[in-house]
Amino acid sequence: MILLDGKVASASVKEKLKTEVAKIIANHLRPPHLAAILVGNNGASETYVASKVKNCKEVGFESTLIRFETSVTEETLLEKIDKLNNDENIDGILVQLPLPKHIQEANIIQAIHPDKDVDGFHPINAGKLVQGLPTIIPATPYGIMLLLEYYHISTKGKHAVVIGRSNIVGRPMSILLSSNLLYGNCTVTLCHSHTANIKEICLQADILVAAIGKPEFIKSDMVKPNAIVLDVGITRVDDVTTQKGFKLKGDVHFDEVSKKVSAITPVPGGVGLMTIAGLLKNTLEAYQKKLAR
Repeated sequence: MILLDGKVASASVKEKLKTEVAKIIANHLRPPHLAAILVGNNGASETYVASKVKNCKEVGFESTLIRFETSVTEETLLEKIDKLNNDENIDGILVQLPLPKHIQEANIIQAIHPDKDVDGFHPINAGKLVQGLPTIIPATPYGIMLLLEYYHISTKGKHAVVIGRSNIVGRPMSILLSSNLLYGNCTVTLCHSHTANIKEICLQADILVAAIGKPEFIKSDMVKPNAIVLDVGITRVDDVTTQKGFKLKGDVHFDEVSKKVSAITPVPGGVGLMTIAGLLKNTLEAYQKKLAR
């Protein structure tokens, strides 16, 4: 069994990014600049944004963290995004989700200029992805593709089952795996909460992507021998035996499933780290696109 280690694979991606940034600076140009907006003080969001800022620094990017109270109005948030859209020194913009209920997430996502949408959520970028045009790919699916590339996982002609149909992970993941790419060309089945016979479908998967948001949903009896399992889920589960009072669980029951498959990602330390790698690559690509104009 191969552990698809996101720490190792993301380190390889970041090393290449460092080299690119060094070349940029050697040419007397400014480095790429990512602006992150954080609303409120949700613990998980704080952790994710801090990690993104830290990783920007590691590869030599500039980053700006913009904080708002939970009570911020949608109008104020939109005004800030408009300023960032028009700031030539900002190459990438991300708004950490989820947002407070009084703010329409779709309005915020659509307000970010597609060329600066390094999360890859804007409808224009999503539409280009569907049509196979060059675009910014959502960071998590992009990270998974980079992980497959790093470990030279053969995908051509394989049956991939994706569990979860979100616009952030499931839908774009199904499109990428079915696309005519080196690490694509799969036959893809997309499952969701209303899928009948989900266990039987999962048992057909050569490649199983779990992105349903239910801790340890995938058990060993849902996975065929020697499958490749990519676990996108990460949920805090109460655990009084730990110092923090919780454990992080994926959508896959790792202890059971890892004994049966040929390759699997851990949680934590798998897809989450590759998501950040995808975000960083998107930021560099957005910067390079701007320079090429």
